[in-house]
Amino acid sequence: MNRNRNPIAFGVLCLCFAVSGTTIAQGPPERNIDAHRHPILADAQRLVDQAYNRVSEAQRANDWDMRGHAAKAKALLEQASRELKAAALADNRHGR
Repeated sequence: MNRNRNPIAFGVLCLCFAVSGTTIAQGPPERNIDAHRHPILADAQRLVDQAYNRVSEAQRANDWDMRGHAAKAKALLEQASRELKAAALADNRHGR
C-alpha cells in the first residue's frame, strides 16, 4: 500500500508547486479595457490594479509572511480583472 501512496503524494506536491509558481510568476492584472468605450469598467479595472499593487506592498512590508492569504487575494483580483474584461466584451457583442 505504501507503494501506491508515494506517486500520489508526489503528484499532489508537484501540483502544489506548479500552482504556487504560476501565482508568483504572474504580474499585476492586465488593464485591457478601452476607456473610451467603457469608461466605468476601465476605471474599475484600474482600481483592481491599484488594489493588487497595494497587496504586493503589504506582502513586501510583512516579508511575504501572510500565510497565503495575500496571494489568494491577488489571484482573486486577477480573476476580477478578467471578469471586467469579459463584461466589456459582452457589452460589445450587444452592439454598444
